[in-house]
Amino acid sequence: MPLKIMSIIIAMDFDDSKKAIDFLALFKEPVIAKIGMELFYKSGPDIVEKIKKLGHQIFIDLKLCDIPNTVYSAMKVIGSYGADIVNLHAFGGIKMMKEAKRGLVEGSTGKVAKLIAVTQLTSSDPEMIKNELLIDTPLNECILQYAKNAKLAGLDGVVCSPLEVRIIKEAIGEDFLTLTPGIRYPEAGADDQFRITTPEMAGKLKTDYIVVGRPITRAENPIASYQKINKDYLGGKNES
Repeated sequence: MPLKIMSIIIAMDFDDSKKAIDFLALFKEPVIAKIGMELFYKSGPDIVEKIKKLGHQIFIDLKLCDIPNTVYSAMKVIGSYGADIVNLHAFGGIKMMKEAKRGLVEGSTGKVAKLIAVTQLTSSDPEMIKNELLIDTPLNECILQYAKNAKLAGLDGVVCSPLEVRIIKEAIGEDFLTLTPGIRYPEAGADDQFRITTPEMAGKLKTDYIVVGRPITRAENPIASYQKINKDYLGGKNES
């Protein structure tokens, strides 16, 4: 199934593989499952193979950032897992991102995964960026520069909040992928996210994928929640 058919990526924020597999058993059709640090570090690479065997697609979300050679070597290993999407941190720089892409291509035995760069976490706010990281550039400009660097490095897209999608698409092109966490309904609260929107607004902003965790995984009825979020997102995206 082509990757573009599905637009919701479910953040599998579970602390062991059994919980993750039991949760995915609720879904009768393929989804895109995001394997983050907690699940990957607890279960190891085997969790990727287990979920792939169920027919689901995989986003390995480990946010690599290190010297270029280290990231090259790590991405070469990750490439062998057969994931559909993998990521790294854009602030590692263009050379690091280029080496990551080289490692991913060399390590892949089949179709090469989409490689995307995290710009700024959706938990980041302008005050933290300025006062703690000492970045005086406005947040939107910083994120756009990271996205341009990712494009120059040959990456397929970036992770950003829905609020930055339009400036990235307008500067780089509509085919440059955006994956956007920070999806919340007003009644659900922001949790630890700062730059957030509803699924409908994310659709209106024309992001390519939305990443949703707790509103689905902790819902009383995860299937109903997934379907509602998908309907609202597509409703927004299909508006002229």
